[in-house]
Amino acid sequence: MKTNKIKLKIKKGDKVEVLLGKDRSRQGVVRKVFPIQGSALIEGINIVKKHVKARGKDHPGGILEVEKPLAISKLAVICPNCKKPTRIGFRVEKDSKYRICKKCNELVDGGKDASK
Repeated sequence: MKTNKIKLKIKKGDKVEVLLGKDRSRQGVVRKVFPIQGSALIEGINIVKKHVKARGKDHPGGILEVEKPLAISKLAVICPNCKKPTRIGFRVEKDSKYRICKKCNELVDGGKDASK
C-alpha cells in the first residue's frame, strides 16, 4: 500500500465517466475519494459479489453485492457546462484557485465566474 498522498483532480460529488474496464462508458457520481490509494468509490459502478459467512441469527450469510473503488486513472470528469468527459485544469486568480474544463474552458466548480 502506498503511503504518499496523491494530489487528485477528482472530488466527492463530481459526475464521472469510466474510461476502462467492465463498466466502460458508464457514468456515476463520486461517493468517496481515497487519495492514498489513488482510487474513488462511484455510485452504482464496479459492483462485485461478496460471499459472507453467517455470524449468528442477526447476521445471516449469503452473497452480497458491494461497490469497490476504481483507480482514478480510469475516470474522466464530466463537465457540467459542455456535458462531455474532460480533463481538469486549474486557474489561479488573486487568492483563489478554480478547477476548469480543458474543452470549454469554463468552471467545473460552482462559485463566481473566473473566466472574465
